[in-house]
Amino acid sequence: MASNGSMAVMAMITVALLYRHLTPTEIGSWVFFQTIFVLLDTFRTGFLQTAVIRFYAGTEPDRAKNVLGSVWYLALMITLILLLLNAVLYFVFLYLNIHVFDPTLHWFGITFVFTLPFAIGSWIQQADQRFDRLLWLRLTNQGLFLVTVIILIFFSKVSLFVVFLTNALVGLVCSSITLKTNWSRVNTFFHYSKETVASIYHFGKYTVGTTISTNLLRSSDSFIIMFVLGPAGPAALALYSIPMRLMEIIEIPLRSFLATGMPAMSEAFNQGKKEEVTYIMQKYAGMLTLGLIPVSFFAILLADIAVELLGGKQYTGTDSVSVYRIFMTFAMFYPIDRFIGVTLDIIHQPRINFYKVLIMLATNIVADFIGVYYGGINGVALATLFTFLSGVLFGYYWLRKYLDFTLLSIFRVGYQEYVAIYHSLHLKKKLN
Repeated sequence: MASNGSMAVMAMITVALLYRHLTPTEIGSWVFFQTIFVLLDTFRTGFLQTAVIRFYAGTEPDRAKNVLGSVWYLALMITLILLLLNAVLYFVFLYLNIHVFDPTLHWFGITFVFTLPFAIGSWIQQADQRFDRLLWLRLTNQGLFLVTVIILIFFSKVSLFVVFLTNALVGLVCSSITLKTNWSRVNTFFHYSKETVASIYHFGKYTVGTTISTNLLRSSDSFIIMFVLGPAGPAALALYSIPMRLMEIIEIPLRSFLATGMPAMSEAFNQGKKEEVTYIMQKYAGMLTLGLIPVSFFAILLADIAVELLGGKQYTGTDSVSVYRIFMTFAMFYPIDRFIGVTLDIIHQPRINFYKVLIMLATNIVADFIGVYYGGINGVALATLFTFLSGVLFGYYWLRKYLDFTLLSIFRVGYQEYVAIYHSLHLKKKLN
């Protein structure tokens, strides 16, 4: 929670500073680079992150080296393939005299290479449940970038080039730390085997599809707003992006619970304890769902203040506020949907989770086109409700074939956990 929370807060502060010190064109280039980088980094992460947890957590030392060496091998191959793709696109667009993508094509390759050890190190620390190290790495990564931006602003040296350069160098520093401390376990590289590489590949080909589809699910709103609204698209997207950023209030605890629950579920499944997998899934999904109810209420009530803090006074009273309220109205669907998907991966059913995300993506695209036509960005926000409902219902139907639970039991177990925590704290208070 501390790791995800501090990272999200610093990221939002950084965004707010950049919005106030770069031109709209520069901000557009920076946001587009981040969108493309995250999408392609999703390919690397989606292929390997879940596989690290699935095949590595709770295994014997020799098997662990074999798995991590195979992960390093595949990570290098994926990185090289995407670097080649970047080079090809650079010369294609240069030949076509298209320069709108220049900043992204110039900086993607070097940033992608610089962040490789950092990415692998983060996956391993999550699988090892060393969240203290994960917190330190993430604080270093986001903190260095934020501090550098503040210094640049103080000396009036902020420019798009310097922001890109800073981003790449921060990635290099964090990767150097993981290599120096061996948190990335690069020394396991030569322990890879063809058999394990093949196993991770066949597992990852579904999880990567799921992760990329999930990323497209998040970014499809932006693409549809841009293309459907035409000249009004950039301004509308600026309004829409603020509540999207503010949804970190949901993503912070959700990522934290997932990071904690995934290794525990994987370890239980690897040991043949399906009942424990079911319990862990219900506990985290139920607690988070119930906990988000009061959070959503206050977020809806204070939406104007939140929008002003991030975007500035010019965005108060705009559609950004109403979009944020719509998002927070059905925020409770997020934990159930995400934990159902993660659990499908953990029990070695990534194919079903991939189909689940594809159904959500298709639903979102259709609902977005209808929503933006009839209601603008508010219609796009409302379309998200149908997207998550489709994911929850499909995932629930299939997960029930492997685990014994109900949607009602998720709430019941979550409530029981809160009661147990309350009694535990009350007992400690009495003893003290």
